[in-house]
Amino acid sequence: MDIDLLSKMVKEVVMDHDTVTLPGVGSFVAEWVPSTFADRGYTILPPYRKLYFSPKQGDDTLLAKLYARSNDISEADATRILIDFLTEMKEVLKVKKTIIFPGLGRLRATIENHFFFVADEDLDIYPAGFGLQPLSLKTHEETQEEVAEAVASLATLLHEEPEAVAEPEAVAEPETVIPGPDRESPEMADQVGHDEEQVVHEEEPVSKKKKKNGWSAFWTVMLALLVLALLAAIALVVAGQFAPEWIDSLLYSPEEYEFLHNQ
Repeated sequence: MDIDLLSKMVKEVVMDHDTVTLPGVGSFVAEWVPSTFADRGYTILPPYRKLYFSPKQGDDTLLAKLYARSNDISEADATRILIDFLTEMKEVLKVKKTIIFPGLGRLRATIENHFFFVADEDLDIYPAGFGLQPLSLKTHEETQEEVAEAVASLATLLHEEPEAVAEPEAVAEPETVIPGPDRESPEMADQVGHDEEQVVHEEEPVSKKKKKNGWSAFWTVMLALLVLALLAAIALVVAGQFAPEWIDSLLYSPEEYEFLHNQ
């Protein structure tokens, strides 16, 4: 037995089983990973099976059975051959710290001789996922040809002459018929002048009223601010009589305050 044959056997067994035990070393474990998001949520990755190594040993004899069946020997002889090879491999791993499993990945050892597995990037142990590809959720990016076609269509629309729109016919307003002579009488002219004069006189008080209201609001605000300032000054004087230290803490910095009160 060699490492190439062991790697092929492990891959063949792990296709149909979730755990493959290496007697005296540990176990290869295949874990199913559901679909996940990537690229900040713009890409959906398909499900797959991940292979990793566990120091825990199972009670399966799948490798020994496969080796016995492939070489037409007893399962007991296959188990003995497998254990002898794995015992030697374990000692080599402790020294070299890395053993390559062709087609699977690398079994490595830390300084404290804890074993872990690094799978190949193109390792595929999920036959049911054959053909599945990442799904991008990003919007379609237009090509230069599509952009040029859109610009040409827009230019065509802009250069088309708009259809003439028929203007609606003007409707003649009915003439106001005033009984009497063709020209206005002096009495009617006097009445119209009087009405216009009355409208002008009625508009004047409105503007004066608005101006007056504006000045009233201004002086009201100024008076309120003056009262507030006066109240603040009175409050400051009262506080200075009953709480001089608090006033000093507002007027001076902490260093100046400490200097004044330590004199």
